[in-house]
Amino acid sequence: MAKRYTRLTEPLVRENGQLRPASWDEALDRAASGFRRALDQGAQTGLFSCSKATNELNFATQKFSRLALGSNNIDSCNRT
Repeated sequence: MAKRYTRLTEPLVRENGQLRPASWDEALDRAASGFRRALDQGAQTGLFSCSKATNELNFATQKFSRLALGSNNIDSCNRT
């Protein structure tokens, strides 16, 4: 028998070790603060993109990496 998965319909955030539903604004704010905290602690970042994605998605990925994360570390599988 195939395993059935439940599709998420809203973002979840972890609070006191438990996941709870949250608004998109809260979830995005938490994600942004997590990126900021990691960058402030000197974390090195990089992104991996796929050559099968659209040019627009790959462009957005490199823009996000360079502008939001301050990193030129972008790689993809398009050399295979």
